[in-house]
Amino acid sequence: MTWKAEIDGSRCMASGMCAGIAPDLFALDAEHARPLAEEVPEEERVLDAADSCPALAITIRDGATTVGPRP
Repeated sequence: MTWKAEIDGSRCMASGMCAGIAPDLFALDAEHARPLAEEVPEEERVLDAADSCPALAITIRDGATTVGPRP
């Protein structure tokens, strides 16, 4: 199964935390991070990347349900 990863470019501050945690799933461009694919595997490190974002710019969804970042 897979989740969908979204990064809000207006919130992203390019800290690189997501790319550091999951470099095969997230990349850091000049101004923002981005998911390398719209769908990401259902893995703990995907949620860790969303949780670690200092700007809370990453949203992980399972269908209509938001699963990350965790409260």
